Amino acid sequence: MKKQLLTMAATAGFLITPFNGEASAHENKYIVQSGDTLWGISRSNNLSIEELKTWNNISGSIIYKGQALTLLAPHSHDASAVGSSSSTVSYTVKSGDTLWGIAKTHGLSVSTLKSLNGISSDTIYPGQKLIVKGSANTAAPSAPAPASTGSYTIKRGDTLSGIASRHNLSVSQLKAMNNLSSDLIYAGQTLKVIGTASSKPAESQVAGQTTSKVNELIDEAKKYIGSPYEWAGSTPAGFDCSGYLNYVYGKVGISIPRTVASIWTATKHVAAPRVGDLVFFETYKSGPSHAGIYLGNYKFIHAGSSRGVEISDMNNSYWKPRYLGAKTTF
Repeated sequence: MKKQLLTMAATAGFLITPFNGEASAHENKYIVQSGDTLWGISRSNNLSIEELKTWNNISGSIIYKGQALTLLAPHSHDASAVGSSSSTVSYTVKSGDTLWGIAKTHGLSVSTLKSLNGISSDTIYPGQKLIVKGSANTAAPSAPAPASTGSYTIKRGDTLSGIASRHNLSVSQLKAMNNLSSDLIYAGQTLKVIGTASSKPAESQVAGQTTSKVNELIDEAKKYIGSPYEWAGSTPAGFDCSGYLNYVYGKVGISIPRTVASIWTATKHVAAPRVGDLVFFETYKSGPSHAGIYLGNYKFIHAGSSRGVEISDMNNSYWKPRYLGAKTTF
């Protein structure tokens, strides 16, 4: 009888607590339904699969109907825990880590992470310890915004966080001033770095430059057809799929993250791909794990694990069922 009651409660979407009361909404639990996957649940709740697995002590990818998953990081409601909320938490940098990825994992902006650690550049190294919770090493000066205006022309290798730091701005302030909806920038683009938030959308400027930028991107992408595949490779001597995209986009002055998952997160969704957009696929693991550049007519160019950089048909029997969607940097 007790087992039946628990089963009925799980099916109805309620959680019975040890105190026989309704579960607090703050616990933010999710009851697994038939057909659910970790990827689908994490995507619906704006979490990473790793966060979902870590918070629920899941080692593999198997979940079952009726299972209760927490959607919040482990935390405490004890008064003592509240009093220690300002304690410092650190993270040790691993090979392949980026400030952008570490900041996202810990719910921070890049500028906040840099401020916490007194970092002025985007360079980090394996073994380095970074504070991800606590007080900033150095307090940022708070000065009133100047009435005058100024601009900065982006150079290859620039990032929003680096530009913002040099001009005593946060990334969010810099984006608001220039009406930017993503962190993607490109060489030659002019940003306002002094003044107030832009009141006019920058879309007309972008529209006028998009066609030439797309053509430049496609021409650059095709230069490397035949380059071999290499795991973690990021040069024409050998590319993996995200290393190829990062390299090609960088060559035309567009900064994108290094991994497929982070590129997926950083770019804007489009209902259907246009030439120059990114197309994503689910291959060896749940979620976006492979990507390429759309060329039109259902063709895309990418660094494949079998033949290296090549042009493939999205409608073939391998790619079509694995297609996840398209995103854009323009």
